[in-house]
Parts: sequence; structure tokens; C-alpha cells
Amino acid sequence: MSDDYLWDGSGEPDPEVERLERLLATLRSDRPAPELPENLGLRKRSVLFRHSIQLAVAAAAVVLVIAGWFLLRRERPSWEVVSLEGTPRIGSESISASGRLAVGQWLETDSSSRARISIGVIGEVQVDPNTRIRLLKARVNDHRLALVRGKMHAAIWAPPRLFSVETPSAVAVDLGCTYTLEVDKAGISFLHVTSGWVAFETEGRESFVPAGALCETRPGIGAGTPYREDASEAFRLALTRLDFEERSADGRLVALDAVLAQPSPK
Repeated sequence: MSDDYLWDGSGEPDPEVERLERLLATLRSDRPAPELPENLGLRKRSVLFRHSIQLAVAAAAVVLVIAGWFLLRRERPSWEVVSLEGTPRIGSESISASGRLAVGQWLETDSSSRARISIGVIGEVQVDPNTRIRLLKARVNDHRLALVRGKMHAAIWAPPRLFSVETPSAVAVDLGCTYTLEVDKAGISFLHVTSGWVAFETEGRESFVPAGALCETRPGIGAGTPYREDASEAFRLALTRLDFEERSADGRLVALDAVLAQPSPK
């Protein structure tokens, strides 16, 4: 076979070449090759430019979100505190008129100072002398203080369970009410409800305290049994023994008999 046949079709072809030509003839196309547009490069550059713009916008949005998050972290929620008497302290700073109590900060009063805390828009708390209280949460659905020592008076006009106060022995959960809460040096809490209801909760033990009733809690035990504010001293002592002092079954039965033997408050 002449090599010219492979280049210009002249000469006699090789039989194997002829066989390949016959096999490939079925795949032959008579259509001309497509013409590529002259601005193909421009189109590619335009697509790349659009993608670059989109990436830049997305990156800017991410930066704004991160910046907003850091801003919110820096500007913590806070409640207004007004001095009612003397010079209460927020952290290490004394306030003579008013100040802001931020989440995590302590408010303290000495023997000659009192203060009022605005609980967002849902109520207020008056803080008596010799009290130490902390703002734990200031959210729309969770307003929370911690009372570790002293006495406070709460007036709440919000739906139930939006406001609560932690003590060393239990959590007082507001159910729409006004009440006084006191914690002594031993961590024992005393609750007196004047209107509405308060739930005293701790690790599965719960007492619902109605208006006109009192309730006591002890560290390591939790809430006791609520009793009326006009209960006799003998009734209160018997109830304290039942709730907090007698741990054995026999001892509790004896204490229960002592409670039942007392005249019921009218």
C-alpha cells in the first residue's frame, strides 16, 4: 500500500484500511462543523464577574451577621434600678439615683439602703436593706433573679412562669402574684404570698402557695407544706418538725399526728 493514500487518498489502499473505512462510514456526518461565537471569551468573563459579585455580597452578609452577634454579646440586657433610700451598689459602683443592672451583675443594699428593680415591663421588685441579689436572665420568656441573702417584695402582672427567683434551697416561680421572699444566713427561705399563687420548686419537690399562705424551704430538702398566715405557733412548729426534722417513717407519723392534733386555722 502506498503511504500517500493515508494523506491524500491516492494510490491503492491496504485491505485493512478499506475494512476500517467501511466500518466508520456509518458514523460519517455531512453537516459542517459548528461555528464558535466570536464573543465566547467575553461571555465567560461576564459569568465569572457575576459569580464574583455574588460571592462578595454573601461574604458581606456573613460579616454583618458576625458583627451583630458580637454587638449583642457586648451589650447585655439590663434592668433599671432606682435607689429608694441610701446608696445601693451595683457591682462595685454605688448609685445615688438610678442605674442599670446587667445580666450577671449583683445588686447589694447595706443596713441603710433600699432599691427598686424594674422587671422589664412585667413588674417590679423592692429590695430591703442588707440584701444581695443577682440578675440571672432577662429574656422575653424568662426573667430570673437569684436572692442569696435578705428580703425582697415582688409585684408581677405577667402570665404565669415568666418570672422566677432562685434561692439557696428552692426556686420561687411566679404564677401571677405579689409576694415577699426572704433568705436568712443559713440559706433558709421564707415565702409569704399576698395575692395570686407562687410555686416553690426544687428537684422534684414542689409546693403551690396561695394568697394568704406562707411556705418555708431548707437547703438540701426543698419546700415544706404551705400554711395559713393566721396559723398558731404550735401548728407551725409541728409542721416544721414533719417537713424538715423527722426523716424516719415512724418519726414522721408521730409528727403528722402532732400536726393533726392542732386546731386548723379558720
